[in-house]
Amino acid sequence: MKFLHTYIILILAVFTTQSCGVYSFTGGNVGEAKTIRVDFFQNNAPIVEPGLSQKFTQALQDLFLRQTNLNLVKNNADLHFEGEIVDFRINPMTATAEQKAAQNRLTITIRVRFTNKLVEKDNFEKTFSHYEDYGATQQLTGSLLETVTTKIFERITRDIFNDSVAKW
Repeated sequence: MKFLHTYIILILAVFTTQSCGVYSFTGGNVGEAKTIRVDFFQNNAPIVEPGLSQKFTQALQDLFLRQTNLNLVKNNADLHFEGEIVDFRINPMTATAEQKAAQNRLTITIRVRFTNKLVEKDNFEKTFSHYEDYGATQQLTGSLLETVTTKIFERITRDIFNDSVAKW
C-alpha cells in the first residue's frame, strides 16, 4: 500500500511539472525559443531627447529577461526585436480659466519589428504609443522626465511583450 501511495505521488509530481512545458506564470509563452536579441532602438523622432534610445532598449531587454527564461544574445537569436523611436511629442491637454495649459501630455511612439525565427506567422511590424500627463507648470527635465518616460516605457514594453509572446 505504501509503495502504491509513493508511486501515485511520483506520477502526479511528474505530470504537474511537465504538463505546462514552456508556459510561464507571467503570461509569456516563448515556445521552443531559447534566445532573444534586442537591437538598439534609434531615436528618429522630430524632438530627440538624449538617452531615450538607450533607456527604451534597456527597458525592453530587462522585461524579457525578467519575465522569461530567454538568454540575451548578439547574433542568430530565436526572437529578434528591432525598430526606432518615431515620435516624442508634448501637447497641452487641459486649460485653466485664464486660457493657460493646466496639464501637458508627453506621448512617445515606437515602431517595432519582431521576428520569430521558429514561428514565422508570429512576425510583425507594429507601432506602439503611450502617453503620460504632467502639470503644465513643471519643466519636463530631470526626475520628472525620468518618471514620465519610465511609466510610458513600462506600458509600451508590456504591450510589445503581450503582442509577441503572451498573445493577449
